[in-house]
Amino acid sequence: MPKKSTGPRRKTRKKFRKKARERGKLNINLALQEFKVGEKVAIDVEPSFHKGMPFKRFIGKVGKVIGKRGRCYEVEVGEGSKRKVIVVHPIHLRRC
Repeated sequence: MPKKSTGPRRKTRKKFRKKARERGKLNINLALQEFKVGEKVAIDVEPSFHKGMPFKRFIGKVGKVIGKRGRCYEVEVGEGSKRKVIVVHPIHLRRC
């Protein structure tokens, strides 16, 4: 029997897929965008850029920027009854 994979990208065949028209070079403006502390952002993963990519559970969530860590941002996201802080690169964030 084959062994089931258990990596962080398992079960993401459709989550981390781009449409045919979205393929090609990345938009540099998305990587250079800046956010202010307290701003609301949505997590929208750019699958071709792996640095600062959040875990698959947080895709589509809306959170609040609470700080900056290097080039990435600390985003507070609700997960059930808890609040979690994740570190995300700006290319994976959109303004709400």
